[in-house]
Amino acid sequence: MYKACIFDLDGTLADSVYSLAYCGNKALESVGLKGHNAEKYKKFAGDGADELIRRCLRESGDSELFYYEKVRKEYSEIFKENCMYKVKPYDGIEELTRELKKRNIKMAVLSNKPHERTEDVIKAMFGDKLFDIVLGKKDDTERKPSPMGALIIAKAFELSPTEIIYMGDTNTDMMTGKNAGMFTVGVTWGFREREELEKNGADKIIDKPNEILDLL
Repeated sequence: MYKACIFDLDGTLADSVYSLAYCGNKALESVGLKGHNAEKYKKFAGDGADELIRRCLRESGDSELFYYEKVRKEYSEIFKENCMYKVKPYDGIEELTRELKKRNIKMAVLSNKPHERTEDVIKAMFGDKLFDIVLGKKDDTERKPSPMGALIIAKAFELSPTEIIYMGDTNTDMMTGKNAGMFTVGVTWGFREREELEKNGADKIIDKPNEILDLL
């Protein structure tokens, strides 16, 4: 029986692509480079801010990443002020998390977004009492698909990884859950396609948040 659920943030709990696009494009514009539409940011996102900026720059023609340091610093400053730009929970997420809480299922958030911004987004959307643990990328933790963060959460919950569902929308998330020895659930409402989730070993794929309840 599963006793806990770990959620990815961007593309799983939060429809946040417009915040990523807004901040990324502002940072690109600061060095005179062209920005990109929000759909492209669904491909840029998923592996942390450093990789997002690299992907943005290459798409803008900076294949040598000449502007990386300046754009990365600019993005960090812009994102600090605008991490909630047009961000909202996906339909059905609030209902799901409330139901999990009623059932005494432990809940955590694990994101490659910087830790402080992860906390900001979760607090703005859900308050600070819904999730038992919120963990973003810190200097002393490896980014997903490393299982480090997921296993830190499992240890804090005093649970075996096999008692935990890991839920996300990208190949990185599926690899993270697999690497941690957890049951992986891919969601189709996020940033990537069903095919990507299937290719990366999702144990189950769901189209609506409440489908997770069938596993419990």
